[in-house]
Amino acid sequence: MLLPNILLTGTPGVGKTTLGKELATRSGLKYVNVGDLAREGQLYDGYDEEYDCPILDEDRVVDELENQMSEGGVIVDYHGCDFFPERWFHIVFVLKTDNSILYKRLETRGYNEKKLKDNVQCEIFQVLYEEALASYKEEIVHQLPSNKPEDLENNISQILKWIEQWVKDHSS
Repeated sequence: MLLPNILLTGTPGVGKTTLGKELATRSGLKYVNVGDLAREGQLYDGYDEEYDCPILDEDRVVDELENQMSEGGVIVDYHGCDFFPERWFHIVFVLKTDNSILYKRLETRGYNEKKLKDNVQCEIFQVLYEEALASYKEEIVHQLPSNKPEDLENNISQILKWIEQWVKDHSS
């Protein structure tokens, strides 16, 4: 059976991982957190002192994911999206969170002041939504609210319906 590939993207702290893991559990699709994949495979290209984090080696990440993406049925979770091949994804969901809620979530993670401010600004200016629109066909890019538990349930239900319809449309 042919299964779709889904990209979950958005500013750190918007709930991609929570949504992705729960969606994988309920849909049977495979979940890949790019941050975890990079950590496990040491897919880095240096270290960013200012943000106190490793720099992702995007080419190595793409090489690492290529086979499973061509098989289909994968949910990919990452805050960037402009380096993934366009052909990989059948739909892209950009999660969006209110700034005050996002600030609290990131503060809880122990982000330094610069990282906090930059990520909240990134959300205010919808940088990742714009990046998704620039990287994929507009009709496959959708924004989803991610502020409260009900949003999570609504998003899961909406995406599960989409998957079901996609599978119907693509079965011979």
